[in-house]
Amino acid sequence: LSELEALMERMKRLQEDKEDEEASQEEMATRFEKEKKESLLVISGGICAFPVRFSFDDEIVSTDVSRYVEDPGFGYKDFARRGEDHLPTFRAQDYTWENHGFSLVNRLYSDIGHLLDEKFRMVYNLTYNTMATHEDVDTTTLRRALFNYVHCMYGIRYDDYDYGEVNQLLERSLKVYIKTVTCYPERTTKRMYDSYWRQFKHSEKVHVNLLLMEARMQAELLYALRAITRHLT
Repeated sequence: LSELEALMERMKRLQEDKEDEEASQEEMATRFEKEKKESLLVISGGICAFPVRFSFDDEIVSTDVSRYVEDPGFGYKDFARRGEDHLPTFRAQDYTWENHGFSLVNRLYSDIGHLLDEKFRMVYNLTYNTMATHEDVDTTTLRRALFNYVHCMYGIRYDDYDYGEVNQLLERSLKVYIKTVTCYPERTTKRMYDSYWRQFKHSEKVHVNLLLMEARMQAELLYALRAITRHLT
């Protein structure tokens, strides 16, 4: 099977398995922890996963990028060490964008919550219902896997989502691309862009970039707004 046909077959199989039997909460928690730990080992010229401490060697940043930033040493650095058994987890149901972040950010800056929410929803729901040459395809499962994988790299877990889907739908080259775009966008190359979903249209791959950026932005907002909420209470 081609890369495209194999992906569509996995999507179909996932849907059938979901209808036959749902994973238990314990199984889903285990799959999340496995995916979270593995995301720390995905290499993109460096390791990153959580937006906590910032700094990396100046030589990593190209001179072209350095001209446009005040601090060329600003960047991502893991706060979790490799080999740690208990990595921090942000449980989404304890602090969600819809139920908590949206109202707080609107309180802090009138109407910005509505604009951000509209942007998140528009990008998440954007689809032509196509996959390369195939039409009338429901891409919901794939879009959800992309969005949730970014949040997984940030330690955010959704209790009602089976992270086994991420492992089945996102191949290694795509995970490397996701991590690079999300954590080190200045290191993204055309070769990396070309290395995944070779049969897909450019418009579909650009949509992937939009999804990754919005997922990252929402994850960062959730951490920041939760901290503000804790301070206010």
